[in-house]
Amino acid sequence: MTKRNVEVFTSGCYLCDETVQLVKELACPNCDVTVHDLSNPCKTKECIKKSKAYGINSVSTVVVDGKIVECCQMGNPNREALMAAGIGQA
Repeated sequence: MTKRNVEVFTSGCYLCDETVQLVKELACPNCDVTVHDLSNPCKTKECIKKSKAYGINSVSTVVVDGKIVECCQMGNPNREALMAAGIGQA
């Protein structure tokens, strides 16, 4: 089975924390979840580079296998859209 790469881009706010918790709740063993806190980026600034490459302009944003989940382009992520994007599915 292939791993599903799930990235959550946040700014460390409570709304972002809710999204992180939802993603972690839905994630299955095949989901490799990485959280990128843009308010406290790593020394290499990899998360900032990735957010620019994906075209992220608001947080919280969830990316699954290199594609921004549709609900994140129009507002807050929700359970149904994250599941439709494959989070939690083997």
